[in-house]
Amino acid sequence: MRVLVTGGAGYIGSHTAVSLLERGHDVVLVDSLDNSSRTAVERITQIAGRQPSFHELDVRDEAALSAVFLEERPDAVIHFAGLKAVGESVAEPLRYYSHNLDSTFALLRTMTTHGVHNLVFSSSATVYGEGQEAPYAEDGGLLHATNPYGQTKVMLERILSDIAHADPRWNIALLRYFNPIGAHESGLIGEDPNGIPNNLAPYISQVAIGRLPQVGVFGADYPTADGTGERDYIHVVDLAEGHVAALDKLREPIGVRAWNLGTGRATSVFALIQAFEAACGKSIPYEVQPRRAGDLAQAWADTTRAETELGWRASRDIDAMARDAWRWQSQNPHGYAD
Repeated sequence: MRVLVTGGAGYIGSHTAVSLLERGHDVVLVDSLDNSSRTAVERITQIAGRQPSFHELDVRDEAALSAVFLEERPDAVIHFAGLKAVGESVAEPLRYYSHNLDSTFALLRTMTTHGVHNLVFSSSATVYGEGQEAPYAEDGGLLHATNPYGQTKVMLERILSDIAHADPRWNIALLRYFNPIGAHESGLIGEDPNGIPNNLAPYISQVAIGRLPQVGVFGADYPTADGTGERDYIHVVDLAEGHVAALDKLREPIGVRAWNLGTGRATSVFALIQAFEAACGKSIPYEVQPRRAGDLAQAWADTTRAETELGWRASRDIDAMARDAWRWQSQNPHGYAD
């Protein structure tokens, strides 16, 4: 299958591109490089031994995107492109709503024009909000995120569902993933956030490498085993393989269907820090700070549906996630800028 991947030079996009190429798919990457690097594209080729096609453009540029579709003639699309920082979305809601919705609208119009109706959509566990209890199941209740980033995913899931129900030609996989961490075992590609990391794992990595002074632990008085918040962390390679499994599922008519991609296990902040300490062989300083508004004590996935319907299950544990993340960080202290 010929697969166009928006945001294909980014963290999850680059790992998914490797998995697709290794499975024999032809890959077309589209990325604006605003929050990613051309070096990642070169390293995808190095890992997979096959070169993806690459086009530098903003998905919102409909004319440029249409030209790519005309040239490359993809069979399916995996859509990662978008803004993704929860805290930033709270501070800049208009920017997030505009960017994430407009980019998806431009993509959907272009797909319609060129007769492409197979789509794997990058959603998020943030769609579950506070209205449900862990483990989160796909049909557990009304979706309502607690921040603008998550709300863009809720809105787009509804829009994509309406499109699929209105036109039976569409096959749409909605992938709700939990907390991707880790890196490819080669150490050649990994997470390289701009500025101060918004997520815990890359923050821990940058403390371990000496770029940041200490980890902030927001709350150690939750009703959990060690008092810190617990989350479902998933290795980014497992996540990438989940996208390939969803793409394979689109070979049959599904309409629109949501799947959780997680491990089904929760890991605390302290346990994650300890896993990184074991990986890097040094103590990682941290400071306990007050809880953040809106943070939940626990969140993890019910992965039954993905295991049953996609034949997919995460196989890498938290120690492997920390080891691979540290290998990437230690070999690339300043990310792709090294």
